[in-house]
Amino acid sequence: MYKVAKASEYLAITGIGIRDIKIAKKGWVFPGQSCAIIEVSPVNYTFQVQAMSAEKLPFVLPAVFTIGPRVDDEESLLKYAKLIAPHDKHSDHVTELVQGIIEGETRVLAASMTMEQIFKGTKEFKQEVFEKVQLELNQFGLIIYNANVKQLVDVPGHEYFSYLGQKTQMEAANQAKIDVAEAKMKGEVGAKLRQGQTLQNAAKIDAETKVISTQRQGQGRKEEIKVKTEVTVYENEREAEVAKANAELAKKKAAWSKEAQVAEVEATKAVALRDAELQGEVEKMNGMTRTQKLKAEFLSKASVEYETKVQEANWDLYKKQKAAEAALFEKEKEAEAKKAMAEAEFYARQQAADGELYAKQKEAEGLMAVAQAQGHYLRTLLGAVGGNYAAVRDYLMITGGMFQDIARLNAQAVQGMQPKISVWNNGSDGSEGAAAGGSAMKEVAGVYRMLPPLFKTVHEQTGMLPPSWMGSLPDSTNPPNN
Repeated sequence: MYKVAKASEYLAITGIGIRDIKIAKKGWVFPGQSCAIIEVSPVNYTFQVQAMSAEKLPFVLPAVFTIGPRVDDEESLLKYAKLIAPHDKHSDHVTELVQGIIEGETRVLAASMTMEQIFKGTKEFKQEVFEKVQLELNQFGLIIYNANVKQLVDVPGHEYFSYLGQKTQMEAANQAKIDVAEAKMKGEVGAKLRQGQTLQNAAKIDAETKVISTQRQGQGRKEEIKVKTEVTVYENEREAEVAKANAELAKKKAAWSKEAQVAEVEATKAVALRDAELQGEVEKMNGMTRTQKLKAEFLSKASVEYETKVQEANWDLYKKQKAAEAALFEKEKEAEAKKAMAEAEFYARQQAADGELYAKQKEAEGLMAVAQAQGHYLRTLLGAVGGNYAAVRDYLMITGGMFQDIARLNAQAVQGMQPKISVWNNGSDGSEGAAAGGSAMKEVAGVYRMLPPLFKTVHEQTGMLPPSWMGSLPDSTNPPNN
């Protein structure tokens, strides 16, 4: 049967005439051969990888990997056909395999970096994860077509990034409040300054206007009185000749003159008095203006100091709260670390105990297998020699080299020995033996004849001498004279 694969497929043919696996896009499938279609299109895998940085801060790394077989390499396609293709690419088996590789490499890499390095160097972190995961996927014939690492996310209960954002936001808000307070202070001081200058100028202009008006009025009155006086004098001169006759008219003129002088004096005094009053009002207005200005300045400074101290108190409270939260978080992490270390130690001990038990079991199984093999071997030998146990024993001793070992041990035992052989002659012959044959002391005499050579042999071997009451040995160093 002739088969043709689609654009995103390959044929994996095995069977008669094919040594391993044949990867092709088309080909004949003969009887005795099997053909499987391999789909090589990439698949997207989405994960939420939980990892922990070097400061033991947990975080979640959302990632999307596009993974598929390496189609430009025949060896990779063979690996993929053997290891991955028999399973569905969307099955839990393949997903767990890829997820395990990605999570393992990500956690190992994150544990060697701080949170600041991971957050600022997201591009480098992504590239290192990409390279390390690719090395692991090569053994399955897979390649990463695309890897998208999203922003880091806080683990519930560990709001590191939230606290970091709140800190930045709080710093910006505090700086804005300080800037607003400074601008407000400058605006209020400037407004009060302008207002005071306006009031001062208005008061000055009013005072000058009143002074000029008073001066003009006094001059007008003076001119009027002067004109009247001149008219009166002129009339008196004109009527001097007839005034004598009219006394009453003279008195009235005198009175009029008197009233005119009094009015002139009163006008002069009134002008001076009014001038003094206006000068007092001007000084009073100047004092009030200075007072308002000082009040505005002190009020602005007090407001700014109050706002500053409130912000400083809030900042101290915030730092103390954060320090307390950090200490609590550190203690919680230390407790979790101790717990994790205890669990790891318990797991290691358990694994060591399981390994030792497994080794003992395998050792016992090996001994049992050896014993069974030896038993089978002995039964076979016993059957071959017709049930003769002595023959089996001799055969095992020969094959086991026992006779050679015995000979070697015996040779080592006598090695270095220097035996001494002493020949004694007690002077007895056949006639003496025949004569003493019937004597009861024959055996006792034989014993006494044996003692001298026995004592000499003991002395030569051990250096010990017999007691003096039993006798003494001849001195071999001083032989007797003949």
